[in-house]
Amino acid sequence: MTSNENGPAGQRRRRLRATAAAAAVTALGATALAALPSTASAADALSVQYRTSATGATADQSEPWFKVKNTGTAALPLSEVKLRYYFKADSAGATYRFACSWAVKGCANITGTFGTLAHPTDTADRYLEIGFTSGAGSLAPGADTGDMQLRFYQSNWQTLRQSDDYSFSATQTSYGDWSRVTATRGGSLVWGTAPEGNTPTDPPTDPPTTPPPSDGSGTLWDDFSYSSYTDPAISAHGWSVRSNSGGPGVPGATWDPSNVTFPSSGGNTVMNLETSTNGTASGTEQTEVLTKATKFKNGTYAARVKFNDVPTSGPDGDHLVQTFFTINDLKAPMADDYSEYDFEYLPNGGWGEPSDILYTTSWETYNPDPWQAVNQHTEGRQSYDGWHDLMLTIDDSTIKYYVDGQLFGTHDAAYLPERPMSINFNQWLIDLNGQTSTTPRSYQEQIDYVLHVKNQVLTPAQVSAKIAAYRSSGTAYEDTVPAS
Repeated sequence: MTSNENGPAGQRRRRLRATAAAAAVTALGATALAALPSTASAADALSVQYRTSATGATADQSEPWFKVKNTGTAALPLSEVKLRYYFKADSAGATYRFACSWAVKGCANITGTFGTLAHPTDTADRYLEIGFTSGAGSLAPGADTGDMQLRFYQSNWQTLRQSDDYSFSATQTSYGDWSRVTATRGGSLVWGTAPEGNTPTDPPTDPPTTPPPSDGSGTLWDDFSYSSYTDPAISAHGWSVRSNSGGPGVPGATWDPSNVTFPSSGGNTVMNLETSTNGTASGTEQTEVLTKATKFKNGTYAARVKFNDVPTSGPDGDHLVQTFFTINDLKAPMADDYSEYDFEYLPNGGWGEPSDILYTTSWETYNPDPWQAVNQHTEGRQSYDGWHDLMLTIDDSTIKYYVDGQLFGTHDAAYLPERPMSINFNQWLIDLNGQTSTTPRSYQEQIDYVLHVKNQVLTPAQVSAKIAAYRSSGTAYEDTVPAS
């Protein structure tokens, strides 16, 4: 793991928009489009409003901004809603990236994925689909989401043409109902008109359904049913409990294997990582458990992890990092075959953040000195105290992160792994600046299980079913992932 790598100021890539003639006429015909009637009736549950802040026929990035309004009589869970914005690709091989600049509901609670239409038209062959995590909450009758300031751009940052895009209008510079964006609720169309022959009827952001692999085929499963860190089964099962010095974290801190224990929680044995400090480097003990083998690459990774916002004893406030991640070694500064995929929870902030934040980060490479990072990340600025199902999938095109069964972030093909990795859990302190007290305090992170299925992209439901099958059969450990 690396330190201070996720500072938001150094992570967000923005480009100035290309200026264009204000009088550019769109291929859609702005006046006619604005007059299109809504397809929603009084019985429909929602309406969608649209505006753009990038009005040029061409631009560095398209900026579709939305509001969703509950027009029904009952609460509307936003996690049931998906929007589609339809556009024409700039070339057959063009790829795109989604970003959220600002949103009342929080950018961490808004997802964006791209898809290809089954029936291309002259003005649309792709779509951007907007979804919501459970953290977005529900809309009361009559309420709306407020601003969702969204954007997307070509992965190579070449200028894109939006004047030929089905859902775009250069004249829509203030919010108004917009029927050329569709909305589904629970997979059923409730708003808007799609390009001919492309009415959305299925929730498209779920990974394609694939059958789980048969037991004993490229799977690592561990229920962490061990007696102590000295249990010989830990090493026999391929795990290393760290004791050697070095980063990440406070220089001079130790990594103490005795702080890894296996208590009972909820009827299962869990792995407990305890990190403690008295405000000095010599009095700081960090913890890490990792696989000895680096043989994990594409596929599905899952773990049930308990984050904790407060220490088990002593004063709070340390810049703590609680993690689940995969990684391989950096062979040289900026080496392009480095890979790392992180869930990192900072319950007291750090890296320039003032309070609790969850990062998911996909790494291409970095230079430790002077610091330079090449990565893509998604963050949720809220408390994640308690148990959470964390899931990561990697195939040949994207990296996807899930929290509690909901898509949290989608990262691009530029960050796919070139070499196999290890699987790691650690808990460490960024620095000693968050809490200057010399009173001893300790923090805990717990792990219920870990699962990896090689070369298979599973849905959250398939992961849950596989874990239930292992537990119902009494299987505490299995590793059939071949050596790399």
